[in-house]
Amino acid sequence: MAAMTAGAFLLKTHDDLLPLPVCLSPVGSQVRKVQVMDRNYVPLTVTYQNRWNIHNHISLHEIPYFLQQAFVVSEDQRFYHHQGVDWLARLHAIFQNLKALDSIRGASTISEQVIRMWHPRPRTLWSRWLEGIEAGRLDKEFPNSEILEFYLNQVPYAGRRRGVVQAAREFFDRDLDTLSTKEMLTLVVMVRAPTRLDVRKSPQRLLRSIDRLADRLLKYGIIDKGQYVSIRTTELESREAVLAVRAEHFVQYVSKLPPPLDAREKGRLHSTLDAGLQQIVQNLLDNRLKDLSIRGAKNGAVLVVDHQRNEALAWVNSGAGLDDVPASWIDAVITPRQPGSTLKPLLYALAFEKGWTAATLVDDSPLSESVGRGLHAYHNYSRIHYGPLRVREALGNSLNIPAVRAIQFVGVAEFLACLHELGIRSLQQHPDYYGDGLALGNGEITLLELVQAYTVLARQGTYRPLKFFLTEAPRREEIRRIFSAETASLIGNILSDPEARRLEFGDGSLLRFPVQTAVKTGTSSDYRDAWAVGFNHGFTVGVWVGNLDHEATDGVTGANGPALVLRSVLAELNRHQETRPLYLSPRLIQAEICRDSGLKADGHCNSLTEWFVPGNEPKTKTVATQDAKPVYLRHPTQGMQLAMDPRIADDREAFVFRLANLPQSTPVDWYVDDRLVGSTTISEYLWPLQRGVHSVRARMWPANSGYFKETPAVSFIVK
Repeated sequence: MAAMTAGAFLLKTHDDLLPLPVCLSPVGSQVRKVQVMDRNYVPLTVTYQNRWNIHNHISLHEIPYFLQQAFVVSEDQRFYHHQGVDWLARLHAIFQNLKALDSIRGASTISEQVIRMWHPRPRTLWSRWLEGIEAGRLDKEFPNSEILEFYLNQVPYAGRRRGVVQAAREFFDRDLDTLSTKEMLTLVVMVRAPTRLDVRKSPQRLLRSIDRLADRLLKYGIIDKGQYVSIRTTELESREAVLAVRAEHFVQYVSKLPPPLDAREKGRLHSTLDAGLQQIVQNLLDNRLKDLSIRGAKNGAVLVVDHQRNEALAWVNSGAGLDDVPASWIDAVITPRQPGSTLKPLLYALAFEKGWTAATLVDDSPLSESVGRGLHAYHNYSRIHYGPLRVREALGNSLNIPAVRAIQFVGVAEFLACLHELGIRSLQQHPDYYGDGLALGNGEITLLELVQAYTVLARQGTYRPLKFFLTEAPRREEIRRIFSAETASLIGNILSDPEARRLEFGDGSLLRFPVQTAVKTGTSSDYRDAWAVGFNHGFTVGVWVGNLDHEATDGVTGANGPALVLRSVLAELNRHQETRPLYLSPRLIQAEICRDSGLKADGHCNSLTEWFVPGNEPKTKTVATQDAKPVYLRHPTQGMQLAMDPRIADDREAFVFRLANLPQSTPVDWYVDDRLVGSTTISEYLWPLQRGVHSVRARMWPANSGYFKETPAVSFIVK
């Protein structure tokens, strides 16, 4: 009978024993949640949801030797001499527990505790029996140094923290090698009862345990009398752990992206973010918004990109993580807002691709266009009109009316398709929804999309999707040419030319940078959004300032709001870099032109030098013409509704009929309600307003043709 019982006992033991781990390393174990790191391995997140501490695992030689000694004395005094189970300590513990008629002491060795971590079991006598056998096997399979290293990296603390590194950061917000002797002993003592011996909740009970351990360390000569006195007298202060940098919005964004193939295995996402730069830009933005708060600007965002490597370096939101900043939980980098004039460089780049040059003349005169059944009058920010201007001046001064004429030249649909190719996907409406106003930013896009588009100009016209992980590489099909290198570099040349923006911005503008930088500002209607975006030889930076609740600011523009942040960020980026001018395509050629006309200089005009794509040099005429396009009635449009102004005498009110694309000096007969009302040789006719439903058509007599052409009749209403 005894033999049968012993056999059953041995069989049960054999069946319940579990295999040892292949190696004492958590690397390669299942990862529930990865940790996001910056480019220099500075943690941007901390997670405790994984079974093992895989993010703060360090080698034994990196752990202070005193801390190792203190753990051995406290947890397993004969660690280096027993074979997994300390039977002497176990018998002593049984004697003390029987004497006290309570379980007041355990005697688990470090090896047994390691087994308990690998093979969690209910705390029973049978479990202790199995753990002892497995601990003996563990000691035979692995050296003490590996067992101790695993233990010190995985020993559990309160709050799901594991290992001495996580504990040091959680309770003291410091690294191990900066802890005092007493703080190290705190980490040692806390593992005995993580919830009962808590440095924050029960400091007195913890201090008594630290003092008892100090007595033993003094007895064994591990500390001297001076260290002992210091441990007994030094105050113990705990500090809340905080991350070195605030990057919550960036972390949320990259966590939703497909991770690199090795991320799950390593348990880490090695991002492109630069934590040091992130903090500097955060301070620059927050300080600027403090100054702008009196003008009603509460929110802002900055995105910094290294466009040579195509890596995002800083992703900053104002007051990230702070409760006193309104809507700080919203990521303004990816929140669509009206971009104002910041789309104009992209528009003119497309116009260059279609034949315009920096010397093309564009008419900056009063302009009204049909919007729905009404009429919208366009004007420049300064309300000044400059007449015919070269494109360099029109873009440099960010004039609105030339931009409208530019989008009429390239076509709204083509410009919208170009923006999509540039990565701006927020504009999802039909081209008719935006109309000519797309040139002035009447749609909504994100700061991320805008900066991505500007990297195309900075990178000689080539689109590459931004990188957020250091190990990822763009797929070949994602790389595409949008503009020629000549067009892209010519746009950059204009945007970095202080003389080109002198009419509207003056000579002493914040936009005059010490290192050649292409800069563009933008302001949406009612001052709700202010933008500044620019690029130099190596970096592209975008800044948005406004209010995420869409409240208007008190006159904050791109030039007087975010431009200073842009300037400061680029100065910081240039601080440790060897600077150089913007790229200028060697295929561009210089030619002398007349300053006022844009014509090829003939020696009888004030001239200047301009850059041209080969084949587009000025010859005899550079005015943008649309002769090849069909002539049609631009005003009025079908169904337009006009209203008489009661403040003006009826006989003094008039409306301008206007033709589009009419060749110069073409005779035109104007018919209203099938009755000839006037003739001109220009594209406009001033018609006296009359109430009622009317129709208008124009009959044109092309030169030397002997026949006429007519536009379709357009109906409109005057109320």
